[in-house]
Amino acid sequence: MNDTDYSLIPIFIAIVEQGSLTKAAESLHITKSAVSKKLIQLEEQTGVRLITRSTRHLQLTEAGTLYYSWLKKAHQAILNGREEISQYTDKVEGTLKISAPTVFGTLHLNKLLPEFLKRWPQLHTEIVFDDKLVDLIGDGFDIAIRIGELQDSSLISRTLSPCRSVLCASPEWLEKHGAPNDLQELGQHNCLSYSYFQAGQTWSFTHLGKIVRFTPKGNFRANSSLSLYQAALQGIGCCQLPQFIVAPDILAKRLIPLLTDYHLPLHHIYAVYPNREFSPKKVTAFLAFLQEKFDEESDYQKNYERVFGEAQMIR
Repeated sequence: MNDTDYSLIPIFIAIVEQGSLTKAAESLHITKSAVSKKLIQLEEQTGVRLITRSTRHLQLTEAGTLYYSWLKKAHQAILNGREEISQYTDKVEGTLKISAPTVFGTLHLNKLLPEFLKRWPQLHTEIVFDDKLVDLIGDGFDIAIRIGELQDSSLISRTLSPCRSVLCASPEWLEKHGAPNDLQELGQHNCLSYSYFQAGQTWSFTHLGKIVRFTPKGNFRANSSLSLYQAALQGIGCCQLPQFIVAPDILAKRLIPLLTDYHLPLHHIYAVYPNREFSPKKVTAFLAFLQEKFDEESDYQKNYERVFGEAQMIR
């Protein structure tokens, strides 16, 4: 086997991950013929066929599959090495890849990111909204926003804000069905449920110092908090929703808090990132920015306190 030209490694990885020479060429901003030539060159250097080509499909050979698994690790190690040595410069640059829950990202991060980019114009930002947990390291994310209980992992976490949920319904629903006074009466209401709720489909409350559980029953379940929010606004039933969604509606009386002496669990919003001895400047800059925007004196936190002050006044 001849010595490998290591500049060919990203091209081979792109071919495998994109699934075609054309898409690999588009992702690398080079021609399809250049990608094909580089693949042939890599196979000549390794002395084995890595990919079987046909007019319609590419198929990794057994050797290609094995080689890809090692090259992927090596390439990631090179990228990690670049990030580590970036600590020796004060420049905040490169690409910051962020994962965030769909609704929180849409309602809050979308408003903040333009300001962050104005502070660091040399930095490129890619944000992916997804309510499912992503593999930060495997999927190449630098940082993620997560809400609720964190799973045990090697990731480092920073707490950004408390996140309390509100059991609420629209005035229209309450006018037709009345406000429940306890969980037994809540059981007579149409309850809207979130599919990805980490604790399962049972709602837990703390009431008079004891934990009590309630199994909601209703005709609508969704994996999108926005869908539940819209259904609650339009008078479909009762729902527990996070404060960062319903704050304006609670203050404007479009949604009314229910059973305010039954307390839903307090969760938190976190920033999590890979456990490295040195975090890249782009990550530390974004962490500092987030903590500034969600600290105790921020508009976000003041609004949070207003909502729950208002909720506690409603009986």
